[in-house]
Amino acid sequence: MKTIYNVKTLCVVALLGTATTVNAQEDTSKKQNLDREMTLEREYDPSVQDASKVNTLPVIKEPTVKKMPIDYAGFTVPADPEKEISLLPSGNIMTDILYNKRRGYFNFGAGTYLNLNGDLGYHILSTDKDQLNIWFSHRSTNGKVKYLQYDEKVKAKLNDNLGGLNFKHNFDKLALKMGVKYGYSGFNYYGFPMYSNPSSSTIPELLSDIETNQVAQTIKANVGVESKEDAPVGYLLDLGYTNFSYKYGRGEPFDGPTEGTFNLNFGLNAGFGGNQRVGLDGNFQYFNYSLPNEMKIPDGEKARYSYYFDNFAAATLSPYYKIEGENWHVKLGVNAMFYSGEHKEFMASPNISADVEVADKTVLYLSANGKLKSNSMYDLFQVNRYTSPISRITPSRNWLDGILGIRSGVAPGFWFDVFGGYKITSDDYFYVPAFHNVEDHFGNLCYPSNLMDSKQLFVGANLKYSYQQLFEISLKGVYNNWNVEYSKDHSEGFLNINEPEAYGMPEMEITAGVTVRPIKNLSASLDYYLATGRKTPLGLDKIKMNNINELNLTGAYNLNDTFGLYLKLNNVLFQKYELYYGYPLQKFSAMIGVNINF
Repeated sequence: MKTIYNVKTLCVVALLGTATTVNAQEDTSKKQNLDREMTLEREYDPSVQDASKVNTLPVIKEPTVKKMPIDYAGFTVPADPEKEISLLPSGNIMTDILYNKRRGYFNFGAGTYLNLNGDLGYHILSTDKDQLNIWFSHRSTNGKVKYLQYDEKVKAKLNDNLGGLNFKHNFDKLALKMGVKYGYSGFNYYGFPMYSNPSSSTIPELLSDIETNQVAQTIKANVGVESKEDAPVGYLLDLGYTNFSYKYGRGEPFDGPTEGTFNLNFGLNAGFGGNQRVGLDGNFQYFNYSLPNEMKIPDGEKARYSYYFDNFAAATLSPYYKIEGENWHVKLGVNAMFYSGEHKEFMASPNISADVEVADKTVLYLSANGKLKSNSMYDLFQVNRYTSPISRITPSRNWLDGILGIRSGVAPGFWFDVFGGYKITSDDYFYVPAFHNVEDHFGNLCYPSNLMDSKQLFVGANLKYSYQQLFEISLKGVYNNWNVEYSKDHSEGFLNINEPEAYGMPEMEITAGVTVRPIKNLSASLDYYLATGRKTPLGLDKIKMNNINELNLTGAYNLNDTFGLYLKLNNVLFQKYELYYGYPLQKFSAMIGVNINF
């Protein structure tokens, strides 16, 4: 789905070729995430929430387009990716929000499968000194979907709510920021809940619970200060707390765990010599778990699943040096990371980047870094809400995440990016189905199987063309080659497959889009997404999952600066696929809605 811009903004887009050294973020159109590197703060800007897609595309720099200053609410997660793949409806389900100087916005949409969308926000304060925003978003569905394995329908329920309050005060030499958020997510584990013979047309008697609503709640608060952008000595200090909890554990009779996370971000940098800068960035996290009685370790005993819920801390220190010339930039640094707990680990990875203008409006760029992924309960839920609520896995260590590419805007209205990269990760994880057919237990719980070492090679290209304000065309393709092996700490148990793979991850991805504006205030968009080569384990076997092959259509008309209407037709090819084995998404769906700015 594409964001609808006003004329001024469209002009900026048409001149993308002149912005050769501008930092940018990856186009979030048509992406959701099986890429588990997520931005956890989900502030919503006026960009459109995308469809529930599988996404493993690398971060790509594009020219930045300035957006509306209002902090909108959103469920995903925005740049690489702010991504959540667990929304039930197929296709795009959110509206475009135009640039508007008014303080408030309202969006409401309704469609088939009882799909409901709602967004409300308002600038309470909007001055040079103070900004105070309040916002709320709602997504829900309550329709029936058909299993791919059997000719049977089951109700797939979802009720997502997210709201918050943000405040910022600008002093003469620094800015104070504070914010609070609350999220409520209700859903059922509707996935096909047991092993069976796919050739059979009848589902045997089911004992597992696929009707009860699980509830996940999130409370977040943060406060911080940061220096002005032009300060000779820059600094940042941000303190945050996140409380994430499940209502139920293995089933309705079992209470769920609670995770409390204390987070500290800090940064310090200073410039010298006119074009050089040194700095130190850091992050510290402490994870504390509150477990129900049935999950606590009895005195003198050890339980494997309880071991994973041990409290632990994780920290990262990143010293760096930057230097820039007239048409080039270089950053040299290192990431030193460790985590504590039952197993203590230390790792170091490079933190380097460089870009140089090799020709007119053409930039060659590279980067190499790494990160420690805590794999907390909250992190896993952002990737897949159907994760087993009693699953806790050890942190993953991304030793190398490198990319080399060339991007150019040499032709008017035309922009391209050709890239390739390589990733090395220890104790990586991939989702596999965990079936149960036990009374009072949830059925198909997606299990994050880790203790795997992965290597990913990817190559791709991203092309865009726009002609004045009349139309825009985009095409992106990525090929992924995975090499996965069990880590040295792996033990025979839950997953006994001799040759593990990157389960659920696509081999090939193609994303395409066309937006046309034939007349003023009217736009029409066509979006296409293809993901092939996905596999999942089933017992001791491996099976190929259906390709994601989806075409979506969107039309929007703005009556005036206040009112706008939109119509969305999702999955118009009536394709049947599932993001995780046993969890099909909706086939064709339609939604009509209204936007109001006030």
